[in-house]
Amino acid sequence: MVKSINLYKNFNIKKIHKNSIILIGNFDGLHLGHQKLFALADKYKKKYSLKIGVLTFEPMPKMYFNKSLTNFRISSLKQKISLLSDLKVDFIIIKKFNKVFSKIKSTKFIKRILAKKLNAKFIFVSNNFRFGNKREGDVRQLITFENKYSFKIINPKPLLNQKKIVSSSLIRKYLQTGKLEKANKILNRKWCVEGKVQQGRQVGKKIGFPTANIDIKNYVLACPGVYAVRVKNYRNKKYIKGIANLGYRPTFNGKKILLEVHLFNFSGNLYNKYLTVEFLKFKKKKKKFKNADQLKKQIMNDLLVAKKTK
Repeated sequence: MVKSINLYKNFNIKKIHKNSIILIGNFDGLHLGHQKLFALADKYKKKYSLKIGVLTFEPMPKMYFNKSLTNFRISSLKQKISLLSDLKVDFIIIKKFNKVFSKIKSTKFIKRILAKKLNAKFIFVSNNFRFGNKREGDVRQLITFENKYSFKIINPKPLLNQKKIVSSSLIRKYLQTGKLEKANKILNRKWCVEGKVQQGRQVGKKIGFPTANIDIKNYVLACPGVYAVRVKNYRNKKYIKGIANLGYRPTFNGKKILLEVHLFNFSGNLYNKYLTVEFLKFKKKKKKFKNADQLKKQIMNDLLVAKKTK
C-alpha cells in the first residue's frame, strides 16, 4: 500500500516544499544505484533540515520519442510512487512529458523551473543526465549556474557491480536474457509486475492447469519462458506460490504477449482482479510442443521444480 505522499502534476508546489533537495530522473526500477543516491540525499536532509522531492517524467522521455518502444518499463508509475514513498521522499512532481515540454530550452528549464518555481537548494542528478530541447543541457551546464541561482549540484559517481555500472539499462538486459537472479540482486528485491487478470482461452483449464492471464502492457519483456513466481492481490498481503509462462503462446500459435500464472493450491475466481507477480527464478526458455499431452507432462515436471523454489 502506498503511504501518504504529496504528488504534483506541475511545478506549482506548496511553499513548504520549496527550498528543498530535488532528485531528477526516471528512476525506473529504483535499483541499488538509485537507492544509494537517495541514501545520500537523506544525509543532506538531516544535515540541512530540508525536504526531499523527486522530479520525474511521464511518459518516460525515451518512450515518448520512440513510440514503437512499447515494452520497456521495469516498474509502473504506481510501483515507482510506492518505492519512492518507502525511501521517505516528501513529495513527487510527475511532469507530463509532451511536445511542448520536450522543446523547452535548457537555460529556461534551469531559470524558470529549478530556480524560480522550485527554488531548489540541492539538485541530485546522474552523470548522463540530459535535458532541454534536443538534450542540449547536461551536468556541466547545471554547474555553471550554481552561483547565479544559489543551488548546488550533487553528482555522485555511479555504483558498480562486478565492474558494471548499475543502471536500469543493465537490469533490462539481464531480464531480457534470462538472468533474473542478477536483475533481482541489483534491484535489491524481486522484480515484479502488476496487472489485471483477463479472460483467456481457458486452454490451461482444459488440460488441468488453470491460469490467471495478465497483460504485461508496457513492462519490459523479460526472456520468454517458465518462471517460479509468487502472487498476491491488492487486498491480500499473503503471497501464493506459482509457476508462470511469459511470452507468446508457442504451442497454440498465439501471438499476443501474455503472462500466464498457475497458482499452487488455489481455487477461486480471479477475473478482473489486480495481481502482483514476483519473479523468483527463471526456469527455462519457451518450447513448442506437438500436442497438449506433451505440454501437460512438461507442466507437471515444472510444477515439481517450482514448488521447491524459495
